[in-house]
Amino acid sequence: MRGKLIVFEGVEGGGKTTQIQLCSQWLQASNLLTQLNTIQPQVSVVITKEPGGTSLGLGLRQLLLEEVSSNKPNNSKNPPIQERAELLLYAADRAQHVEEFIKPLLAEGAIILCDRYTDSTLAYQGYGRGLDLTLIDQLNQIATGGLESDLTIWLDVDVKIGLERAQKRGKTDRMEQASLAFHRRVQQGFESIYQQNPHRIVRVDASGSQAQVHSAIQEILHRHFNLSGYPSPSSPESSPE
Repeated sequence: MRGKLIVFEGVEGGGKTTQIQLCSQWLQASNLLTQLNTIQPQVSVVITKEPGGTSLGLGLRQLLLEEVSSNKPNNSKNPPIQERAELLLYAADRAQHVEEFIKPLLAEGAIILCDRYTDSTLAYQGYGRGLDLTLIDQLNQIATGGLESDLTIWLDVDVKIGLERAQKRGKTDRMEQASLAFHRRVQQGFESIYQQNPHRIVRVDASGSQAQVHSAIQEILHRHFNLSGYPSPSSPESSPE
């Protein structure tokens, strides 16, 4: 039985990392894994991210998100990453991630919860940076070998609210330090991608509390697993909350 690739997308501060952790805990505490293990033993829930889901990816993540800081002046020893170079680095991270990590786990039947995937590249490098969308689509196809997510959960939050949340966490990364106008273009990109891919993307209003957002995601996962022929991931009877 092939596994599931479930991707979480959205602008900065949308709560992806938190919701992925909550979903992992919920899935593992639910009846889903117990029922799946009767079909295929040792089905697991695995969390990963892009960039940084492999050893190579961790190095690329540092280059892409941490190397250049808006608090430090650019100089000849530390020039900014050029837009096309940035795009290719993300593609390299994804190619390694898919072949080394995602495909083998899917073949084992794992449920993979991934923080960002191909839609982020379209939104950030395409709509945000203004690079050619057709070129990015082609690069995504090359990097993934055509592997799409089974389900993408778009955590939609107002850009200003998201950036305020990100700043409250403390140190911001290179992408979070980009201009408000850039992040608005990225948000418009996610909206366009959502409209073009209703078969795999579900929008969640991420402006509410963590509990409200998590509840909405639970409902989405219930529907998705049922429609895919999986048993429903109902909560344990011992947890009426």
